[in-house]
Amino acid sequence: MNRAKIGIVTGLQAEAQWLRNCGFMVRAGGGTSHGAQAAAEALVEDGAKGLISFGLAGGLRPGLRPGTVLVPSMVIFGTRTYPCDYRLMEFLGGATPNPILSGHKIAATAHAKALLYQRHRPAAIDLESGSVAATAKERQLPFAVLRAVADPAERDLPPAALVALKDDGSLDFMRLANSIIRQPWQMPALFVVGLDARAARRALLNRIKLLPASS
Repeated sequence: MNRAKIGIVTGLQAEAQWLRNCGFMVRAGGGTSHGAQAAAEALVEDGAKGLISFGLAGGLRPGLRPGTVLVPSMVIFGTRTYPCDYRLMEFLGGATPNPILSGHKIAATAHAKALLYQRHRPAAIDLESGSVAATAKERQLPFAVLRAVADPAERDLPPAALVALKDDGSLDFMRLANSIIRQPWQMPALFVVGLDARAARRALLNRIKLLPASS
């Protein structure tokens, strides 16, 4: 399978542009489960022969540093578990330990992350991979995940980080500004979140550059 037939669902429009420049089919889902499903279905309609869920993830396994790249062997989504395709995992650099959890909301506190880890033992959580996995299974297509840890398990997220995205995957600067004006004490934590997200995106971009031309 060559790159031009691999459909990638990502959260941000900026991430989508990187991936298009590298020869992949891409749709931005806006960082939500519903948006990811719509993006995955659109990619299939456009002719994708395999699907990849791509982007940032919240660390759940203690000790994972920002920028840690994950290629989980399975996705936990509600009561279902979706195994990832071996060939696509090898294409992405090989499987990493622990599954990934696909949730319905961001795990915003260290306490919430610890509870999720105790229950499922996943490496990380995102909001999109479950919907992409379910779409791939329904359409009988291979599926995999390429994510990088942005916020570690031990850290709480500031409120502004929870309102950062619009539905189309672009940044919502107005909501960010309003959150900061209402709660200016979060600025130092938000700065750290930005640095960690930058490290995660850099790690993903470096991994993409190393990928072969076909899976």
